Amino acid sequence: MKITSTAFTADAALPAKYTCDGDNVNPPLQISSVPAETKSLVLIVDDPDAPHGDWVHWLLWNIDPKTSEIAENSVPDGAIQGITDFGTAAWGGPCPPSGTHRYFFKLYALDTTLEISSSSKKAELEEAIRGNILDSAQLIGTYSRP
Repeated sequence: MKITSTAFTADAALPAKYTCDGDNVNPPLQISSVPAETKSLVLIVDDPDAPHGDWVHWLLWNIDPKTSEIAENSVPDGAIQGITDFGTAAWGGPCPPSGTHRYFFKLYALDTTLEISSSSKKAELEEAIRGNILDSAQLIGTYSRP
């Protein structure tokens, strides 16, 4: 399985458009080589370099396994957004207080769909996917404020 973006390459800087310094919209993401037996996909975007530990920027689950792209500034039909560390169920773009931070776009193929509340946070989502992961992929981008 693979996750890529036309907006940035692996381990390279995210354009400011996708951050708090720009339009603060999610970047386009391409998904490929999803296992045939996948029932749903999960996307977790977080920043392990945040001052107080991991900071969650986006949670998406029950993404249709046939999804080949998550378009810029969009949520796939039928997907559920969870609560980020910004306190909202939406993309929250990079906005590091200082230095260069890494942003992990983690994609999981599951053998099930999830029956968890849309008010769920990362811990509940990770608990729900435990034991149901068929495959995973990740894309890392970086950002430092101008």
